[in-house]
Amino acid sequence: MFKSFFPDSRWFWPSVILWAVICCGVWFEFSTVIGAAVGLDMAEKEPVIGLGHFVTDSFKLFYVYYALSVAIFALVWFTLKPSRWQWWSIIGSAFILFSTYYSVQVSVAINNWRRPFFDGVQAALSPNSKVTTAELYTLMLQFAEIAFVAIFIYVITRFFVSHYIFRWRTAMNEFYVSQWPQVRNIEGASQRVQEDTMRFATIMEGLGVSMVEAIMTLVAFLPVLWSLSSYVSELPVFGVVPAPLFTAAIAWSVFGTLLLAAVGIKLPGLEFRNQRVEAAYRKELVYGEDNAERAQPETLKSLFLDVRNNYFRLYFHYMYFNVARSLYLQADNIFAYLILVPTIAAGKITFGILQQILTAFSQVSNSFQYLVNSWTTIVELLSVYKRLTAFEAAIKHEALPEIELTNS
Repeated sequence: MFKSFFPDSRWFWPSVILWAVICCGVWFEFSTVIGAAVGLDMAEKEPVIGLGHFVTDSFKLFYVYYALSVAIFALVWFTLKPSRWQWWSIIGSAFILFSTYYSVQVSVAINNWRRPFFDGVQAALSPNSKVTTAELYTLMLQFAEIAFVAIFIYVITRFFVSHYIFRWRTAMNEFYVSQWPQVRNIEGASQRVQEDTMRFATIMEGLGVSMVEAIMTLVAFLPVLWSLSSYVSELPVFGVVPAPLFTAAIAWSVFGTLLLAAVGIKLPGLEFRNQRVEAAYRKELVYGEDNAERAQPETLKSLFLDVRNNYFRLYFHYMYFNVARSLYLQADNIFAYLILVPTIAAGKITFGILQQILTAFSQVSNSFQYLVNSWTTIVELLSVYKRLTAFEAAIKHEALPEIELTNS
């Protein structure tokens, strides 16, 4: 699954993690020194509103640093283990990571914009306001500039990712087709080659980008939420706690993650079995198209009964999973307001600060809720992964996974 697209070496993924840790460590420890050495001002200043956020000296240095880091890593693997898909798997993945980082920074830029705009709105609504229409229009124009950048990045990234996913599918397809004599007897083999390879590449890319985006969002917004916690002195029920907004976001998100993981633990196996019984039913129907002795009513009735039973089990388990997930997500809509009630009632924050807090809290909370938001997709991925694992076992002449041997 991975080796057909990425370099076929047991050291590749450890090297990815190690190089990422080294590069991040060097950046956070020495970026100020490096910037000063090349004449850039890396000192922290007030947030820049508008497109200027993306062309500060810190951003300029990061662009160069990231490009050099990727180039060094790619050059090493291009030399040590050249492969057909190396440009897509290494350089393509690096581009997707960069566009994800840029999307997160768009969110940061919009959050920086919220304070002056909503404070301006609040001031404009007060008696004897001195806020002019020109000031508000200027802020709205700055938002439009950021929005157009976001649209451009989104369109380019989606176009590139579409090609990236198909290249990954092509790599897996070519590998499994070359091993067809060994895998052709696996239940639903044709579907696994034709459909599951595409689903696996699509889901892996989507989940991978979402996970990286969640991590990058935490890196970008946790410091923001920490600093905004200075405006909130205590939490309802719990009273005074260190960095209340920061603490509440983490506690609430961990609770949701554990809750959904517990109630959805049976879903991956049921999704996998659902693919198996559907494949068995479809396969018999296909045989019946060319052979009058196949697809007899009693056989089809029995196979469809397996389909029915598995779907009904799936519906039941998804019912209580959806109850828990919906209750949590609905509560999540008002949780930030709930913990801010004492602060709002005391008039300790402005409307602009409130908007910043709500946005930052939402970003951090959603990032920590990666598992909550992605659980149904993860279930689908595990199902597809288990199906393709049977191919891997057949190719390696290993025993099939136990789940392949039963429909119960």
